[in-house]
Amino acid sequence: MAHDGTPRVAIVTGSSRGIGRAIALELAHRGSRVVINYRAGKDAAEAVRREIELSGGEALVVRADVSVEADVRTMMEKTIEQFSRLDILVNNAGVLQDNFVSFMSEEQWDLVLDVNLKSAFFCTKHASKQMAKQRWGRIINISSDAGLMGDMLRTNYSAAKAGLIGLTKSTARELAARGITANAIAPGYIETDMTSEWADQKRKQMLERIPMQRLGSPQEVARAAAYLASEQASYVTGQVLSVDGGLHM
Repeated sequence: MAHDGTPRVAIVTGSSRGIGRAIALELAHRGSRVVINYRAGKDAAEAVRREIELSGGEALVVRADVSVEADVRTMMEKTIEQFSRLDILVNNAGVLQDNFVSFMSEEQWDLVLDVNLKSAFFCTKHASKQMAKQRWGRIINISSDAGLMGDMLRTNYSAAKAGLIGLTKSTARELAARGITANAIAPGYIETDMTSEWADQKRKQMLERIPMQRLGSPQEVARAAAYLASEQASYVTGQVLSVDGGLHM
């Protein structure tokens, strides 16, 4: 809740499935009104909205390609029009285009940088203006252990996720005086559609690298995001929180 008793309003990009969906549901469970953003999965996004509304929450579904600034601007306008405020931004939208660096195309590089990094810049740029007016805001960027450690076949993805950490720290410095915090979460290997497709051998190899010897759940990442979005994290900014079972330490 805001100081005047009004529920907080959160935008979660790429929240029709996976980690984004879990974050949207967790923030709604904790009392926020949530904007569910999607680019292609309309049915999945509407299912998240229904789930929030069935549990007594409030949600708005907005289609926007967050790598396009005009779409981001429109999403922000719809949010303010519907809820009159914006308190929490979770930059979660992401995409993979895996290849060896020697064979990676410019298109593969550009797509991943645009969706994973440029989108967070656009969303932060526009959301921070509203948050500054309110003198309160939480920006949470979903980075990755790939941005801290590098990852095979993912120079584009690792570069984008490392870039998100730089974006986080710079915006944290710029916006702190306006009551806005900016932090990043670096998930490790999480049970999602992507990891469910792993062959048994690959899964075994990954588990051997994780001290806790299991994959994380989207809900475990969502609870970290909910903490960073809360009043309890009011003196935490510019930080990177790994949620990875000890993979990177």
